[in-house]
Amino acid sequence: MVAVTGASSGIGRLLVERLLTASGSGKAAKPVAIDTERGDIEGATWRITDVRDPRLAGRLDGVDVLVHTADDRSLETPAKERRAANVRAAQTVLTAAAAARVPRVVVVTGTTVYGAHPGAAVPLPEDAPLVEEAGPGIAGDHAEIEDLVRRARRGHPGLSVTVVRPAPLVGPGLDSALTRHFAAPRLLSVKGVEQEWQFCHVEDLASALEFIAVEGVDGKEGALAVGCDGALGQAEAEEIAGLRRFELPANLAFGTTRRLHRAGITPASAEELKFLVYPCVVDCATLRDAGWRPAYDNAAALHALLDARSGKHALVGRTLGRKEATITAAGAAGAAVAAIGTAAAVRHLRKRRKG
Repeated sequence: MVAVTGASSGIGRLLVERLLTASGSGKAAKPVAIDTERGDIEGATWRITDVRDPRLAGRLDGVDVLVHTADDRSLETPAKERRAANVRAAQTVLTAAAAARVPRVVVVTGTTVYGAHPGAAVPLPEDAPLVEEAGPGIAGDHAEIEDLVRRARRGHPGLSVTVVRPAPLVGPGLDSALTRHFAAPRLLSVKGVEQEWQFCHVEDLASALEFIAVEGVDGKEGALAVGCDGALGQAEAEEIAGLRRFELPANLAFGTTRRLHRAGITPASAEELKFLVYPCVVDCATLRDAGWRPAYDNAAALHALLDARSGKHALVGRTLGRKEATITAAGAAGAAVAAIGTAAAVRHLRKRRKG
């Protein structure tokens, strides 16, 4: 029997729906849906609890596979608060599963744990080295969660843990640094670097999680990647999005973003900006070899992102209101000058306050 945390919304809800369809065809048992409140999906066995509560262990009777999707990826949640909640949830899930003698846990992180670099190979193998230091962004949350997984494997030898690393997610209702990047008047890029894009549609992630949970697929060192095959070049992404790029030197792009983030103007940190201007493309070899295929390619996934983004506007990672967006779009200097000008204004205000 497969249990899913965060079952009332997002990826968890999509996965429960797929498992219910599989149970109706006799391919799987009826799923257990775990969340702080009952969702609107009929047919699942609902167990209401907070995944950060140690009493979760008492809600896992009869569970063979526990898929953990209940995490916070919002840019609007304060970073320290989000990190504490995500790490505590993962730690509680792993400890509760071991205590309840659940044979297997599946934990979702992201390909961000590989880092993004201007000279990165495209694609990276699934067993490529991971980033050594956890930054302040969501990538840092995932790095800490994977460290918890490694410790759980050592501390609970009878517990099998599979880490699933989706490429940047796209789909209805998502709000991320990626979606805001494509909601800007122009696409920021770093001089001398040609970006390569890899996406993962939420429907494909749910499909992959079902496949992994039901078929028992595992990867090298207990980790595997999920995403579209191959990569989409920057020029093709610009053509699909109907946007032009603006290029900045790396030190100016990251320095400006760092100042804007510190001033509270943008929720995206300089570390998160790396994934928007440097490639992070991973070969999803394990799932491909096991027989799973994504329904979306990168071009179709980008179209889905653009459809979900329709009517929304952003600049340097911050969502804009309609009036702000109109002013920005009308500016002859474009987004580059707007971003640099904002940073200059922040510096000017700070000097005045000090004076």
